[in-house]
Amino acid sequence: MEDLPRLRSIIPVLGVTQILAWGSSYYLLAVLAQPIAGDTGWPLAWVVGGLSLGLLVAGIVSPRVGDSIQRLGGRLVLATSAVFLAFGLIGLALSPNLPIYVLSWLVLGVGMGAGLYDAAFATLGRIYGQRARTAITTLTLFGGFASTVCWPLSAMLVSQFGWRNACLIYAAIHLLVLLPLYVFALPKEQKRSTDRSAHLASDSAPADAAPRGSRLLFVLIALVITISSMISALLSVHMLTILQARDIALGAAVALGAIVGPAQVGARAIEMAISRFHHPIWTKLASTLFVATGVGLLWAGFPIIAAALIFYGAGIGIESIARGTLPLAVFGEHRYPSIMGRIAMPSLIMQAASPSIGAILIERMGANGALAVLFAVALVNVGLVIVLFGVMQKQRAAQFC
Repeated sequence: MEDLPRLRSIIPVLGVTQILAWGSSYYLLAVLAQPIAGDTGWPLAWVVGGLSLGLLVAGIVSPRVGDSIQRLGGRLVLATSAVFLAFGLIGLALSPNLPIYVLSWLVLGVGMGAGLYDAAFATLGRIYGQRARTAITTLTLFGGFASTVCWPLSAMLVSQFGWRNACLIYAAIHLLVLLPLYVFALPKEQKRSTDRSAHLASDSAPADAAPRGSRLLFVLIALVITISSMISALLSVHMLTILQARDIALGAAVALGAIVGPAQVGARAIEMAISRFHHPIWTKLASTLFVATGVGLLWAGFPIIAAALIFYGAGIGIESIARGTLPLAVFGEHRYPSIMGRIAMPSLIMQAASPSIGAILIERMGANGALAVLFAVALVNVGLVIVLFGVMQKQRAAQFC
């Protein structure tokens, strides 16, 4: 343990790179979509759809990303993500037509799959093992500021230099800032075998032995994480539309929506302070309960909308922590990067589909009908987490028999 790199030297590096990676990919079109559509005349649906296609690609490549981190370590994979994100952004900036624009988002998708939370969590798990829980929680505090930092930055770049040059500036940041940080600040790790027999041998150690029934546990964990991702992705896109459907003016809706960010960060800070006292399954249960409460209050027309958004924001805030820490606690550290890659795949694919699903629900059922469906799904997710908890308890009891 003495040879492990110090957290205080690794977390700031990954924290800064996560803020810029999220801000120049996942959150990019929140500011640039309208300028791109207005400048080019391309349909806004296709402009925004580029992100969905990128997330789809991110989901497809995530198992390979996890295996690569398992085998090679995170430094090379994260450095590669900076290159893909940079070239994708250059492609956006230079795209003369819509097909090249869409193709550039596919390149960005590879970068997102190799460079956002799941890859960063896998990297921390490979470096620190079970000690990574604190590191993962701290990293999410940095990530929570991605939109806070990059939305104003993107708006400033667009107003000063135009959307194409804004993309080029972000590309330069990836190549001149993020890439050197990954290469020189992250530790070089020893190559590990991905041979299945080697995994089985290493996982035979009592401290990290995968519990019997691991397949069922994996399916349940992947399912509850995927459902949580679907809810948060859908609401992140359609929250303002849902609030305006309650006769709230756009300015007031934006102000209310801004509550979600501080609620996320606040909940993560509380979780970081108390995480050593409980298993990550309790974090996951709390996150699903908070999200269900927030969505339910919105659907029921609770008069204090801010309270509903605080519950929802707190829930999705600590969900990011549970996403990284629960698989580590359940399956151990030896195959953690590979497991994270496989869990990320359905989650990212569902995130890609969620905006379209939300649009269809709102169009056919209205905003309140869409909330009713989301509330039902959120309650199902709470039930699934309770089932997961029961399976974990049963298997833990069986191990001591």
